[in-house]
Amino acid sequence: MFPLPKPLNSYYLSGCCDGVGTKLKIAFLLDRHDTVGIDLVAMNVNDLICTGAKPLFFLDYFACGKLDVDLAEKVILGIQKGCAESNCALLGGETAEMPGFYKEGEYDLAGFALGLLNKKSLLKKERIKQGDCLLGIPSSGLHSNGYSLVRKVFSEDELKKYGEELIAPTKIYVKKILSLLNKSFGKSVKGIAHVTGGGWYENILRVFPKGFGIQIKKGSWKIQEIFERIQSQGNISDQEMFRTFNMGIGLILVVSKEQASKVMDFLGNAVLLGEVKKGKEEVRFT
Repeated sequence: MFPLPKPLNSYYLSGCCDGVGTKLKIAFLLDRHDTVGIDLVAMNVNDLICTGAKPLFFLDYFACGKLDVDLAEKVILGIQKGCAESNCALLGGETAEMPGFYKEGEYDLAGFALGLLNKKSLLKKERIKQGDCLLGIPSSGLHSNGYSLVRKVFSEDELKKYGEELIAPTKIYVKKILSLLNKSFGKSVKGIAHVTGGGWYENILRVFPKGFGIQIKKGSWKIQEIFERIQSQGNISDQEMFRTFNMGIGLILVVSKEQASKVMDFLGNAVLLGEVKKGKEEVRFT
């Protein structure tokens, strides 16, 4: 968060950067390049809205050994689509050719997003108290995390077999969340966590002040079958699965108990995951 100087000192600029990670290996294997641009935007703008900021613009960095114009165009069109989904302007970017650095047909992506937030609308963790509810919004699958483990668990043929599920783009939550925060009952939202790298044990606790943990009720949401396949085939513990993957929940909101039902009705697909507990700073599943 960057405080703007006068006369705009009632606002923060909020910035973040991220990439798509080894999900790109799935795109290379399947020769599918039309969705990773959506992932790139999503990983950034979904972080921005955790502060309550409205995305303003996006910049991309595309690096390769030798530029394949047709391939790059597919990636950029995905970025444009992601920006349209989040009402974010694609301001520009950088395309870098580095011969000998990348394998033929491979590339890397990074993205940078900037948002604007009125200081009065900043989500403050100090408002969180015992008994507040945790609401989860479903993910569209793995989103953009855990693919190094996926590639260890599945053979190349299996990666192709489950390709449609593995390449599915990260869900963008911007419009719905910003609309919620503008509602009167949206003021009951005290924190938002984007479930990405670090999974449930790291991302969520960042939202809370010291002296608070959370209790999650297992079975309160549907975990997609792809996660069950990964866990079963890789013989992976529950703890490692929740540390690596979103497990079917892409965004978690901390909401006052009194307004939780209104927020759930507005969101339409949110589920009640659990509640805030005073005491040990941990994520506990029951």
